[in-house]
Amino acid sequence: MSLFESTEKANLDAAKPLAARMRPSQLDEFVGQKQFLGEGKLLRQLVEADRLGSVIFYGPPGTGKTTLARILAGETDRRFEQLSAIMHGVKDLREVLSRARDDLASGGKGTLLFIDEIHRFNKSQQDAMLADVEDGVVTLIGATTSNPFFAVNGALVSRSQVFQFEPISPSDIKQLINKALTDKDRGLGELHMKIDEDALDYLAKICDGDARKSLSILETAAIAANGSKQQTPLVISKSIMRTAVGQRSIQYDPTGDEHYDLASALIKSIRGSDPDAALYWLARMLEGGEDIRFLCRRLIILASEDIGNADPHALPLAVACSQACEQIGLPECQLTLSQTATYLACAPKSNAATTAIGLARNDVREDRVLPVPRHLRDSHYREANQLGHGTGYQYAHNESDGVSSQDYLGVDRSYYQPVDRGFESEIKKRLDLIREKLRLAKPDPSDQASE
Repeated sequence: MSLFESTEKANLDAAKPLAARMRPSQLDEFVGQKQFLGEGKLLRQLVEADRLGSVIFYGPPGTGKTTLARILAGETDRRFEQLSAIMHGVKDLREVLSRARDDLASGGKGTLLFIDEIHRFNKSQQDAMLADVEDGVVTLIGATTSNPFFAVNGALVSRSQVFQFEPISPSDIKQLINKALTDKDRGLGELHMKIDEDALDYLAKICDGDARKSLSILETAAIAANGSKQQTPLVISKSIMRTAVGQRSIQYDPTGDEHYDLASALIKSIRGSDPDAALYWLARMLEGGEDIRFLCRRLIILASEDIGNADPHALPLAVACSQACEQIGLPECQLTLSQTATYLACAPKSNAATTAIGLARNDVREDRVLPVPRHLRDSHYREANQLGHGTGYQYAHNESDGVSSQDYLGVDRSYYQPVDRGFESEIKKRLDLIREKLRLAKPDPSDQASE
């Protein structure tokens, strides 16, 4: 390397942000994702056995997808090629694949092709690499922040191993920060800078498991501390760190996986009768800018699906919440949503009505379609009596208890089974008495069996 080239490289390296300078180059330096990279875990075993095939890395930003792909190329002695689905098209892809085939044919190294945001390639672009992936011309690593089982071509997913990246834990983030503060070659070690423990704890939490974000915030905090004219050693306090963080933005895609995952967590927390968890997930969605109408619809559905007649007030409250939110909007309607979510979470639960309609519809789909019993058919026209419609019908209000002993279905079925919780326990007691009276008018089961 010439002196000019060496100087140019040094200048480019110096211009890199801290997050880029601290990027690990070896597998042992990589932090996090022990669920598939720890000792004895699948991805590490594949690398150690030199059996790495095509894989898809799926997870949030800043969790090491690109970095790990670069490391794996070095660990498996493959030439690294990188494309971005946002910036490159089929022409660029075919050029890379052509080079990879030529290298293999001439006895050269294999190629590891890393495609960032692979879900943004359309179907034809993804199909263009299928043959070369299947034949092993390239080892494909596709990175995506969207669920690959929905966002990536099924044929490509079936040829790849999917590894899901999780946000980096606070303890691992602290390890990264401390290393950056002491590394004199790539980090901030030359500044001899210290960080208060509470500032470190705050940064480890506020970065949301994003390593790149944590190092970017640290670099900003270091600049702020360096410009504060403190005596050495420079100390990054929590107040400096708060200034470096600035206005926090909550990452949230109202149409992507996070939308559905948070909605699922909200509903399951309410169903599980945990108002505190419900409020947290509700707050996450509100802070992310979720559509209020969507939240209201989900609460109305839950009121019937998971509470039902155990608390008959739940459904009217959820409907009233939707109407109130339409009228007043944010920010005030957060109070109505909070009231409704906490009420629904604390209400007694029953899915008896949900189960009942499912059983009834299944009978309609799978069993013999039942004719309407003649005494229940419409008799509000002159000729109905000629057909016998309505003949024998017993008007329930004429009975002392409001229940007439007659058959309303033609077969013996019990779809609705009230639970012994909330108001439904009262319904259960009454229904047991009603069914005993109705059973007297049911056909004999032995007669049905012989049909």
